[in-house]
Amino acid sequence: MSTAAAFPLADADRIFIAMGDATRRAIFRLLSEGPQSVSALAKALEITLTAVAQHLEVLQSCRLVRTQKTGRVRLCAIDRQGLDVLDEWIAMNKRMWDARFDRLGAVLDDPA
Repeated sequence: MSTAAAFPLADADRIFIAMGDATRRAIFRLLSEGPQSVSALAKALEITLTAVAQHLEVLQSCRLVRTQKTGRVRLCAIDRQGLDVLDEWIAMNKRMWDARFDRLGAVLDDPA
């Protein structure tokens, strides 16, 4: 069973809502370059540690980001589980639209 199957597609809505925020998109973009500490994210975005922590909480709840505390440093990284949910959502919608376009093509090709 895939990770996406274990993570309901309804959660794709939560991911889209979470990524609707520009700061969370910026955090995700920074983490796509590699793991970073909370303080490094705060410095790069010029926001407070508290603000970063709040945004990370939302991203973690959607399984887009994971954090791990080592000593006094909290390291953040991309979590594939949320991406797998989006991948499944895209595949499901692609199948649906492909089927609709196929039906439309059949109607347009019908000489009657």
